[in-house]
Amino acid sequence: MEFTAAAIAGFLNGEVEGDPGIRVNTIAKIEEGSEGALSFLANPKYEHYIYDTKSSIVLVNRSFAATGKISATLIRVENSYEAFASLLRLVDQARPRKKGVHPSAVIEPSARIGNDIYIGPYAYVGENVVIGDGSSIYPHVYIGDNTTVGKNCTMYSGVKIYHECIIGENCTIHAGSVIGSDGFGFAPQSDSEFMKIPQLGNVILEDMVEIGSNVSIDRATMGSTIIRRGVKIDNLVQIGHNVEVGENTVMAGQTGIAGSTKIGRNCMFAGQVGIAGHLKIADGTKIGAQGGIPGDIREENSVVLGSPAIDVRQFLKSSVVFKKLPELKSKVESLEKQLEEIRKNLG
Repeated sequence: MEFTAAAIAGFLNGEVEGDPGIRVNTIAKIEEGSEGALSFLANPKYEHYIYDTKSSIVLVNRSFAATGKISATLIRVENSYEAFASLLRLVDQARPRKKGVHPSAVIEPSARIGNDIYIGPYAYVGENVVIGDGSSIYPHVYIGDNTTVGKNCTMYSGVKIYHECIIGENCTIHAGSVIGSDGFGFAPQSDSEFMKIPQLGNVILEDMVEIGSNVSIDRATMGSTIIRRGVKIDNLVQIGHNVEVGENTVMAGQTGIAGSTKIGRNCMFAGQVGIAGHLKIADGTKIGAQGGIPGDIREENSVVLGSPAIDVRQFLKSSVVFKKLPELKSKVESLEKQLEEIRKNLG
């Protein structure tokens, strides 16, 4: 596909600075640009690239003030990163979409399949499953009995959805993820063995949820594990049974949420965050990488770091002390020796 600067600016409500007729047919990082490429500049750390980029068009914020000569045509927009994301969505939607049911797919007779769908080779669709219009089920996907999948969902190769789960509309689940596996429920017995507790609930993904690859979301013991509307989950995340994740919360890779914890809305968790079970995390909470959360976070919009996590301001003050611990230790040992000498002299 090929677009002019004028057409792109019209789509983005932007202003062209340069040649409105210049054309692009590919997308590139600003530091790797070439003729015919579209790039963007959002982070000031990359500004120096704009003065020698070979890209034909660069999206910039309206507030951007150049300090040198720029050969590329600029399109000024309110937010260049969001604008670039909008263009990527446009390109993605323009790609040809697979359609139809492959002969090797197994679809049980009681399943109800919508219109305009794709079901790839060796996929399995169980008894009484409902799949909404416009959904794509890639090869080797398993959808268990009595599961409902909404409209315009995409499940990539190797996704496994256990029985009786509910997937909303416009959801994406990436390769290798498992939705509805048993929660980690075992009761200790007097003989030091563990008895498995049947996990009779399900998992509910509301609309507009995106799940990365190799994520595991456990079904509830009773009731539902619930991932609310708009949640985005990165690769390699574990969510325990009966957890509830609030709307528009995002989690980076290797985060783990133990069972029955309730996560608020609009939270942001960096990589390798660990949250203990049966906790409540307030709306808007932000947790830094490798943050360990052993107790409730009750104040909305809290920002915490560390393990166990503490308020970010306290953590930064403490980090100054951490660096000085060897020096402080030496001083304490020196003072102890001096005190011991004083005691000897007084004695």
